[in-house]
Amino acid sequence: MRCADGLAVDSDLVHAAERATRQASSRLGRRPDLAAIFACGPEPDDTAAALERSAAMSGATTVVGCSAAGVIGDGRGVELSSSVSVWVAELPEVALRSFHLEVLRTSESIAVVGMPTRSVEDRVAVLLVDPYSFPVDAFVEQTNEALPGLPLSGGLASGLRGAGSTRLLVDGVVHDRGAVGVVLGGDVSLAALVSQGCRPVGPAMTVTAAEGNVLLELAGVPATEKLQRILTDLPPQEQAMVSGGLQIGVAMDEYVDEFSLGDFLVRGVVGAEPARRGLVVGDVVQVGQTVQFQVRDADTAAADLSVTLEQARPVAPVRGALLFSCTGRGSSLFTTPDHDVRLVKAGLGAGGVAGFFAAGEIGPVGGRNHLHGFTASILVFGSAGSSAGTLTP
Repeated sequence: MRCADGLAVDSDLVHAAERATRQASSRLGRRPDLAAIFACGPEPDDTAAALERSAAMSGATTVVGCSAAGVIGDGRGVELSSSVSVWVAELPEVALRSFHLEVLRTSESIAVVGMPTRSVEDRVAVLLVDPYSFPVDAFVEQTNEALPGLPLSGGLASGLRGAGSTRLLVDGVVHDRGAVGVVLGGDVSLAALVSQGCRPVGPAMTVTAAEGNVLLELAGVPATEKLQRILTDLPPQEQAMVSGGLQIGVAMDEYVDEFSLGDFLVRGVVGAEPARRGLVVGDVVQVGQTVQFQVRDADTAAADLSVTLEQARPVAPVRGALLFSCTGRGSSLFTTPDHDVRLVKAGLGAGGVAGFFAAGEIGPVGGRNHLHGFTASILVFGSAGSSAGTLTP
C-alpha cells in the first residue's frame, strides 16, 4: 500500500487542481486505485471544473471528492482561499465501490437510494455530504442498524456561496446534491478515529429526568441549578472556558469506573428552558444515562488529538490518512490552519495525509457512527495484514 498527497493555491482553480494532482501523482509514482479530491473556490462552476480536471489527470480507478471551505494536504491547511488538495493511494487487494446517494421524496416520507449492497468483506465507507439536500444526521444514525459494524468516516461539504453551491464528485461526475462516497473492503487495515477535543469538568452525573433533548434533572437536582452549583466550584480559568461554549458528554459505557478523554459522545449545550429549569442539548438524552459537562480549548483539543492518534497503533506501519477537520478548528481554535495535519502526520509517522475543513464531521464513537461538530475525524490506512479488519475505538 502507498499513499501520497498534494496541495496547490492559485486564483485559477483548474491550474491549482493540475498542480496538486501532479504533485500527488509524482509522489505516488504509479497509477492510483483511489483518489480523493477537495477544492475551495468562490464560484461553483470553477470548483466543478477543478474537481473534474483533477479526476481525469489522476487516472485513478475510483475517485471521490467535494467542495469545501478549506483544504488540507502537503503538511498544511488552507482556509477560504482558492486551493485544491489531492490524496491518492495504491490499494492492492482492496475492493472499492463508489456510490452517489439521492433522496426520493413522497407526500408521506423520504427514502435514500444508491447505497451499495453490503458485503461481508466491507471494512469502512467514506461519506461526503451536501448538508442542504441530504438528511445526514438521520442517515448516519440509521446506518448503525442498517449497516451494523460498518464505520463511516467523512464530513459535510460546503460551497462558499451557501446553499446550492456545494459540489460533490464521484468517478469524474460532479453532482450538486445528495452524498457521495466509497466503500472499502477486502485485505485492508484501517482505523476510523474521532478526536472530540474536550475535557470533562465537574462530576459525572446520572440523568434522573429528561424529555427529548431537554435535560430536566441531574442527580435529582434541576439541571440549571446543578449546572450553577458546578460553575460556582470551578476555578476562574475554567469558568471563562465555559462562557466560550459549554458542552456535555454522554457516556458511551455506563460501567467505566473512572471516565477520561474519549469516554463520552460530546454534544453542545444550546440553551435553557427557564420555566422547567432544564438545559437544551444537541441530542436526545435518556433517563439513566451518565453525563458530564465538558469544555474545549486549544490545549485540550491538541492533547485529545494526540491521545486519539495513539489508537492507530494496531494498524502500523501507517501508510497515510484522510483527515476531516472542523471549520471551527484550524486558525479559529489554534491560530493556524496547519495544526491538525501537522499533528496527524507527526503522530502517525506517515506521509500521504490530506482532507478538508468540514461543516460537520462523520465518524464512530463507542462503536456507533455519529455526526459531530468541532472534531477531527481521521481514517488511517495501514499496510495490508498489519491488523485484521477496521479499528473503531
